[in-house]
Formats: sequence, structure tokens, C-alpha cells
Amino acid sequence: MLPRRCVLIAMAAVSLLAQEPPGTPPAAAPGVPAPPVLENTGKPIALPFACTVDDIQAAGLTCSQDDPCPVYLELAGVEGVGSRIFAAGNLHAQAVTLSSMLLASDDEGRTWREAHERIPSASLDRLQFFDAETGWASGEILSPLPQDPFLLLTTDGGKTWRRRPVFDENAEDHSGTILQFAFTARDSGSLIIDRGPGSDSDRYELYESPNGGESWTMRQTSAKPLRLPKADAAGTGDWRIRAERSTQAFDIERRRGGAWTPVASFLVKAGACRP
Repeated sequence: MLPRRCVLIAMAAVSLLAQEPPGTPPAAAPGVPAPPVLENTGKPIALPFACTVDDIQAAGLTCSQDDPCPVYLELAGVEGVGSRIFAAGNLHAQAVTLSSMLLASDDEGRTWREAHERIPSASLDRLQFFDAETGWASGEILSPLPQDPFLLLTTDGGKTWRRRPVFDENAEDHSGTILQFAFTARDSGSLIIDRGPGSDSDRYELYESPNGGESWTMRQTSAKPLRLPKADAAGTGDWRIRAERSTQAFDIERRRGGAWTPVASFLVKAGACRP
């Protein structure tokens, strides 16, 4: 049996761990470097980017030392919950998407980090948080055509995210993008899939999830566009992303009262690919 003093010390340690701030990033796995912290100095933030030969070949790029392929950041969705902010988008070359991008700030925009590993050929576009701990980001693979739509799920306030597909792995057709999604409870959500103009059947499909987005079941198909009324109300409506031409950056802004105030800014130009 452990001495009483050791038991008290162990209990105190557990108590301190339980009091860890909800926005604290998790420790990196052994051998995996932690994502760099990006400081917001008031100027547009430049994302770290490095392109390998494998990246160039996988994307089908024709780059050279004399004629590199420029790479750009695109931010499409933003959501705030408490002091935490999340922004979703992608990195892309002129004609091909290279990877997804999910950025997070735990301190109202003063510092940022990548909250999820970059998914090759994918883009993220919409975000929703139901409460301080439960949230989702939607995305799909865009190369060579839009396919394999998925959601990233978090149940710990954005510390960690897990990827869940919309289609069953045995589905014959994996084409499509998520037009809308909305959760009305932690475990109850709906989404609309657009199969694209070349679909052999009804282009639009309604899916529902009874388990927080872990799995999805198709409920309706239609040749005409479907719409989720609840999707328009998802999020606070107090956040937006605006492209600023003068600084060549995406500005993240928050509405306070009747005015929009800047929170952070990210450079559109992320770098270049060259062999």
C-alpha cells in the first residue's frame, strides 16, 4: 500500500491536470514535432510552407527552379467559441488543391497554430460549434474531381479532431461535395451532398447522423437543390473572413456592436513549389 503522503501528492497532480485550460494544445506524440506557434504582431501572418518533390509529382505540377509554382492560402470558414477561434481552408496552386488547412487560436487571435494535420488534395470550408467542446468542420477531396466528403469532429474544444467520411466505404460512387451541414444537438445532424452535374441519378442527397457525425445515412434524393433551414442559423454570425486586396491577405474579423473589428490576418501567398 502506498504511503498516505504519496497518495495525497498523486491526488494533487490529478487535480492540477483536471484544471488545465480548455484551450491548451495537447502534447505532441513522441517523435512528432509540435505545430509551430504563429505570433500575431498586427501584420499579416505568413504560414510555414515547404513543398517536396513528392508533393509536386502527386499534384501533377510542372515546376522548375527557374519557373516555380506559386502556392496560395484560401480561408473559407471561421468560427469562434469563447476565447478560441478556428479558421478552415486550403493551400492550392493555380489549378490544383494541395492540402487542407485548419488554424486555431486559444487566446482570441494573439497566437495561432495548425489544429489538424494537412490532408493531401483536400479542402475545408464550413465550421460549426454546438457548445464549447463539440464542433465540426466539413471538407472533401478535390483532386482529380470533388469526392469523398468528410467531417472533422472534435469533442474536446478543438484540442484534437478526428476524420469521419460521409459515404460508407463500400459505396460505389464517392463523388460529391458538402453544400450545407447543421447539428441541432451534439448527436443529431444533417447535411446536403451535391453529386455534381454529371451524376447519373438525383444530384442532391440529404443525409442524417444520430451519433454526432460518426456515421451518416441517406434519407432523401432530389433532382432539385435541397436546403437545411437550420444551416443558416449555425454559428454565431459574429465572425467573417474578408479578402483584403491592399495587403494581399485574408482578414478574420469579429462583429462587436455594429462594427467589424480585425482579429488576425493571413497572407494569401504561402510560398512556391520547385524541384
